[in-house]
Amino acid sequence: MSFSPEAPEPEESGLAVAPAKSHGQLALALAVIAIGLSLVLGFHYLRSVRRLEREVAQLSQQTEAFRRLVERAQDQSQTLVQQASQAATNAQVAAQQRDLAKQAQENSEAQAQLARQQAAAEQQRANQATQQAEEYRQQRETELAQLQQALSQIAETRRTAMGLVMTLDSKSVRFDFDKADVKPEYRDMLNRIAGILMTIKGYRIAVYGYTDDIGTQTYNLQLSQRRAEAVRDFLVQAGISPTIMTTKGFGKSDPRVPGDSEQARAANRRVEIGIVDSRLLTNGQLATPN
Repeated sequence: MSFSPEAPEPEESGLAVAPAKSHGQLALALAVIAIGLSLVLGFHYLRSVRRLEREVAQLSQQTEAFRRLVERAQDQSQTLVQQASQAATNAQVAAQQRDLAKQAQENSEAQAQLARQQAAAEQQRANQATQQAEEYRQQRETELAQLQQALSQIAETRRTAMGLVMTLDSKSVRFDFDKADVKPEYRDMLNRIAGILMTIKGYRIAVYGYTDDIGTQTYNLQLSQRRAEAVRDFLVQAGISPTIMTTKGFGKSDPRVPGDSEQARAANRRVEIGIVDSRLLTNGQLATPN
């Protein structure tokens, strides 16, 4: 069997296979290129994704930090709002207190001015009262001097801090031992005294009785009281108002003449008439003579 006439066929087959192989290699290259591009793109994509993830994480962190900042800012803002509200309240209270203080100051100044005016008025009244009191004192001094001069012509009369004291002892009105009656021979003298006393105005009259040293204190107090009342009754009968007269017995206290002689005891059996300015009385009572 001879195959020589068919020798050209292999050449045709080689030509046919070569293009196919080239196409396969090209496809493979393209595939490799595609895969490479895919890998490159995938790598870049992964890098981009990771970068984006990092950026997203950073953004999340920044967002969280910003949120915390916002919360702190909100808290601070709320605190500031509260502080501002409290400050506004404090300012309002301070303004009210300032207004009250101003009003109080104005009231205080008005009261101080009123007090000064009242003090000035009181001082003026006090000066007037002092002047009137001095004028009254001088008038009373003149009256007492004249009264003392008139009464001294009848019986011993002395000045005291309260007025005058007239002594009716054995030299003028003599009381017998253990007696309280006024003898007839002394009535004319008492009438003269009453006539002078009826001329004075604004005075009170006190009649004080005394005894000698004989007898008990209790009995002598009673006896001295009867002597004071006897003189008081005679002066009332002579025309002096009983409303301006009082009596008091001192018994054997405060002897006028010390000793137990008859002359001393007669001098101590006496009555004294006190004449006192009504303005110098205390609680309506006449002072004890001194």
